[in-house]
Amino acid sequence: MQEQHAFPFLREILLFLALAGILIPLLQRLRINQVLGFLAVGALLGPFGLGRMAQDFAPLGLFTFPNNDNVAMLAELGVLFLMFMIGLELSAARLWAMRRWVFGTGSAQVVLCAALIGGAACLLLDQRLDAALVLGLVLSLSSTAVVMQLLAESQRTASPLGQAAFAVLMLQDLAVVPILILIGALGKNDGGGSNVALIALLAMAKAAVAIALIYLVGGKVVHPLFRAFARHRQPDVFMALILLSTFGIAALSHLAGLSMALGALIAGLLLAETEFKHEVELMVEPFKGLLMGLFFMTVGMGMDALQVLHAPLWLACAVLGLVLLKGLVVAPLLRLGGLPWGRALEGALLLGQGGEFAFIVIGYATASKLLDGALGARVMLAVGLSLFITPLLARIGHAIGERSTAEPQGAAARLADNELEAARGRVIIAGFGRVGQQLAKLLAAQGIPYVAFENDAKLVSKLHADGVPVFFGNAARPELLRRVHADEAPAIVLTMDHPASALQAVRGIRREFPHVQLYARSRDEKHARALKRAGANVVVPETLEASLQLSAFVLEGMGLDERMVDDIVDRERDAFAAALDDARSRERDERDV
Repeated sequence: MQEQHAFPFLREILLFLALAGILIPLLQRLRINQVLGFLAVGALLGPFGLGRMAQDFAPLGLFTFPNNDNVAMLAELGVLFLMFMIGLELSAARLWAMRRWVFGTGSAQVVLCAALIGGAACLLLDQRLDAALVLGLVLSLSSTAVVMQLLAESQRTASPLGQAAFAVLMLQDLAVVPILILIGALGKNDGGGSNVALIALLAMAKAAVAIALIYLVGGKVVHPLFRAFARHRQPDVFMALILLSTFGIAALSHLAGLSMALGALIAGLLLAETEFKHEVELMVEPFKGLLMGLFFMTVGMGMDALQVLHAPLWLACAVLGLVLLKGLVVAPLLRLGGLPWGRALEGALLLGQGGEFAFIVIGYATASKLLDGALGARVMLAVGLSLFITPLLARIGHAIGERSTAEPQGAAARLADNELEAARGRVIIAGFGRVGQQLAKLLAAQGIPYVAFENDAKLVSKLHADGVPVFFGNAARPELLRRVHADEAPAIVLTMDHPASALQAVRGIRREFPHVQLYARSRDEKHARALKRAGANVVVPETLEASLQLSAFVLEGMGLDERMVDDIVDRERDAFAAALDDARSRERDERDV
């Protein structure tokens, strides 16, 4: 009797987890982009790679994926979470802060590149208008995952070029919504290309309905749901709410005749506008890498590398043509935005590849008969090859850009100063009770920007609705602080009143951010000494300050001069600070001995 497995795809799941456990740390150590690594492994071990030899050599089947249909369903989870994370990055505040680059440069790039690529598909590949429109739109997008990792590795995400590229990528991610809807509408047209304009208008109308869905359904249900249950501060409940929101809105999108991927994007967009955004990012982060790795590995399994031998000239021309066409559009647009020509050319090479979203859309287009299956496979292979050559293009572009550093960069500098001031260099307040709120009030009065984190969901929801930059989350978590660029913060202030939490936070912050100025509030002198030993620069004990203030009033009531009283109080503060420093020095000397 044939063996029956109660758990489907068990061998594929175990093999993927084993590969992920090896690949992720290995790729990080070798500083290889994870997207490229998973694509390459998928192509190597998939049915068009070593998997095709599994029938002749049975043991090879244990370490390969002879049939990628077995993991296609699991890869759908990767697609959903990829779209969810894209939506989570597209907050209205970030879009508005960089509106000139996002809606000006980004929109022009997508429209012009889509027109050029679509026209080339019509003329050179003899494609119908609807198929050419799909190819033009999808190939106008670049890879957010690859580009942002390359910029992060070179520590240039905050540079004018890095921010301009990020703005263009944000608009491209935003364009995912109408493109997904357009694909669905064109697919229902049974391949007819005579009324593409009408179908496009109807698709845009559906996009408007989808955006309304975000605010009507999501705003009325998801946000209150998070506010009601997040106050329990249980990670399992919070994770359940994230999954419920993602899959629930994806299911609603599917019932409305749209794609589930679009629903996952809507869920991310919705949560991006709430005070829970940063905590959601931290909860999803460990799973995002695995699920995205599963998605890209599955994409690699569908890439037949032997096609390079069968049609080398076609693929070479397709990759080169894609980079050139996008470069002809991107470079002038970046130059018009204020970047020097060298940096503009660097940006054109950096954004010249196809994007990961192409694998999703082309799969949908071939399934709905909009694209021929053989053409779709070749286009996906061309996009994959363009991703593989992106690091080389980035190095060439960087060499070109370095030669332009002597050119005037006033406009670019203004971009960084004006549009990024709200995103970086803020004082971080951990704990937003009465002390944190008083500090925030004083900082705001002096025009000093800040961002605050608080664990009380009810308080956060109330203040966030009033426009206060406070978010739900535990600022003792280094991952959360990295997301708000704590390494660039002028100061981190701990106002939390729980002694153990404050001590844990000081230790974690000092370990991850050794050079940041760290101020802490302590319960008493003993707690203050512990915080000082843990690495706080300045510690203010509540009991000491209360006693000094009370003593000052008593001394003034006894007839002492106000200036003399101030001197006495200051000497006591200085003596206490010196005692803390001495105790810290003695302990350090004892450890050294």
